[in-house]
Amino acid sequence: MRKRVWSTLLIVVALTGCAGGGDGVTVPTASVPLQSSTSAPSSTITTSAPATSAPATETIATGLPLPWGLAFLPDGTALVTLRDKGEVLHITEGAAPASVGRIPGVVPTGEGGLLGIAVSPAFASDRTVFAYFTAANDNRVIRMTFDGTALSPGRVIVQGIAKAGNHDGGRLAFGPDGYLYISTGDAGLRDPAQDKRSLNGKILRVTADGAPAPGNPFPGSRVWSLGHRNVQGMAWDKAGTMYASEFGQNTWDELNRIEPGRNYGWPVVEGIAHRSGFVDPIHQWPTADASPSGIAVGADGAIYMAALRGESLWRIPLNANGNAGTPERLLQGTYGRLRTVVSAPDGRLWLASSNTFRGTLRPGDDKILALRLPVKD
Repeated sequence: MRKRVWSTLLIVVALTGCAGGGDGVTVPTASVPLQSSTSAPSSTITTSAPATSAPATETIATGLPLPWGLAFLPDGTALVTLRDKGEVLHITEGAAPASVGRIPGVVPTGEGGLLGIAVSPAFASDRTVFAYFTAANDNRVIRMTFDGTALSPGRVIVQGIAKAGNHDGGRLAFGPDGYLYISTGDAGLRDPAQDKRSLNGKILRVTADGAPAPGNPFPGSRVWSLGHRNVQGMAWDKAGTMYASEFGQNTWDELNRIEPGRNYGWPVVEGIAHRSGFVDPIHQWPTADASPSGIAVGADGAIYMAALRGESLWRIPLNANGNAGTPERLLQGTYGRLRTVVSAPDGRLWLASSNTFRGTLRPGDDKILALRLPVKD
């Protein structure tokens, strides 16, 4: 296959790594020593990328106050959460965004607020939508119904996820198995990430009622995987393999291949450590280059990863074994901080910028954009 040709060249500049927090912020050095790699095979570390060319983008919506989660409805329109307003917008291409309601009980603070949103795989019959939000005392997942015009909040199906000013996790996604996956952060507490009894620092897998899904690795538990610092991206390839992006602390951000019951190391290790009992990421970046948030698998089979501090969209090709090839850095600095990327029903990728929080505002911020992927030769 010939190398893909993009339309406009980007200049990609190598950035030096420094401390990265829950949302691309500087944090103090950990009080408990971490084990992380100081060197690793070049195929697993990205500090810069060769010049590549920019895919064509289209503007879907502008002037949005801090969009966070995005999920498509069967008709190709989308629901978008506004983190600090606790509000959900219905986005139809070519029309002005329409508010479909506010979620009761949202208490935005720091990185918390109204975060992820997911649409039931059976939406055509059950009209069900799920959202992750920060309440007064914890983080929660609520089940709702959407009639096409307004959201009707239902009951909270998961609660008791510790909240904090950062590391609140918050991504929701339905897997190919039909169950709801929930990413949670360590809420800055570190140790709960290694505690199977805690909901924090985990990826959870639940039924539509919030119960532990059948086949979970720990009997009676919602926990699917553990040892996470702050997962904010989850996606599956065509083979059903799950991937997740994760904020590192001072050294490495991660892309992980997720398997049930496996331990991804935090807070004992960060990045590739070759430590028995822990799963190494399939790729890692210095925190200055990434601060990864949402991920999606594109129609071309590659993983696309939105980067906040890195102000880029990373394209990570996957080989036949599900391992990462050499990443390409796209849109560097073009739209600033990128929070969310989702694969649209028509094969495009929809992106949400996040410059109204810790970013430099550009005209029209924040935006929802659509990116057309090049056609395979």
